[in-house]
Amino acid sequence: MNALYGDSVASPTVWAITTVILVGVLALDIFVIARRPHEPTMAEVGRHLAVFVGLAVLFGIGLAVFAEPHALSPNPSAEFFAGWLTEYSLSVDNLFIFIIIMAKFGVPRQFQQTALMIGIVLALIMRGAFIVLGAAAINQFSWVFYIFGLFLVWTAYKLAREGGEDEDEYEENKLVRFAEKRLPATAEWHGTKLFARVGGKRLLTPMFFVVLTLGTTDLLFALDSIPAIYGLTRDPYIVFTANLFALMGLRQLYFLIGGLLERLIYLSYGLAFLLGFIGVKLILHAMHENELPFINGGHHIEWAPDIPIWLSLVVIVGTLAVTTVVSLIGSRNMTRAERDAVTGPRRDWEDD
Repeated sequence: MNALYGDSVASPTVWAITTVILVGVLALDIFVIARRPHEPTMAEVGRHLAVFVGLAVLFGIGLAVFAEPHALSPNPSAEFFAGWLTEYSLSVDNLFIFIIIMAKFGVPRQFQQTALMIGIVLALIMRGAFIVLGAAAINQFSWVFYIFGLFLVWTAYKLAREGGEDEDEYEENKLVRFAEKRLPATAEWHGTKLFARVGGKRLLTPMFFVVLTLGTTDLLFALDSIPAIYGLTRDPYIVFTANLFALMGLRQLYFLIGGLLERLIYLSYGLAFLLGFIGVKLILHAMHENELPFINGGHHIEWAPDIPIWLSLVVIVGTLAVTTVVSLIGSRNMTRAERDAVTGPRRDWEDD
């Protein structure tokens, strides 16, 4: 656990308080959804999203006021905002896949937010595990930044090469295919239940497979997002809270900007640039603190600069702004067929 606390901006008490608040918020959200599954209105999701974004901004300001700079986090507030914006932008890209998953399973609109909420809870648990593992690896082996950096550069290359063209070609992972073929299940929906008793037998419902697919898919997303945010801050508490605020708004974002997603035609390129930038930042940091004996004789490479967090924040905000503006301008002059060729066919929103 020393890897989590150490020189972190948060003490064990602060970690505990944050966790309690998180569980409380999630429990309240799930309780409300479980009692009244429905398709939320734009006004409803807009209010909720504004609350989550406002809380994230207040949290970042609170770090600026109360958090002291330390070894792992020289600028806690700026690092939080950079990490939160990066995670949020990656989450928007994830929504393309979520829409395809919902369409593939034919999830009724009134059940979609329940599926999303459960999937997000699972995602938070899995990302929490990645955060702990990442913190432990960084604490023990500084060379892990080489691995993180190279992985992000490779991911950026693949994302830029695909350019979003393969978003519609979603295929179930092996675990989901195995579950569908081998486990007893019913094709009928039973509200938001994961299990149902039919003819005296306990069967899995379609909702179970939706949740399983969302959870395992987000596990793959975490392979990109966790190394990316560790390239912006080494403080696990900031990594955790940035992921938390991004995930807590993801469900609302899914319903609010469904129609906008098809117009973000260059989002993949913007994210590819961001991941590449953070990957290079990680590699430079690894070179600056190099201890590998086969690189520079195991000595630090002093000429390798550490990119400051303020520059990272400027690059992140600038990239997201330019990507959004250029996408909206470019899509305005495109036909529906041309936009579909870039982002994949519009699925769940076309009759709204």
